[in-house]
Amino acid sequence: MDHAGSGKAHADVDVLDEETAARLAELFSALSDSSRVRILSALAQGEMHVGALAHVVGISESAVSHHLRGLRQMRLVRARKEGRFVFYSLDDDHIADLFRCGLDHVRHG
Repeated sequence: MDHAGSGKAHADVDVLDEETAARLAELFSALSDSSRVRILSALAQGEMHVGALAHVVGISESAVSHHLRGLRQMRLVRARKEGRFVFYSLDDDHIADLFRCGLDHVRHG
């Protein structure tokens, strides 16, 4: 029996390939800033524009825009333009699930 107690031999362990592991690490790195996490928390409640996010999160609009740029590059949020406003939302249900699982872990762990 191996150290984890699963009964599997080490040679049978299915380890992530390097590219997938690097992409997952980059995803978690994107969540390593409390302002970005608070932005995601606000967007988990629904779509918002930069000004509203800045007000809710308590940081400047330029800081929110900076964080949103990175979150968009990581495909964690998406943008929708309406008139002169750009509205942001979580990219998909996976992001909401990831956020909720992490939150459950820190609240109950």
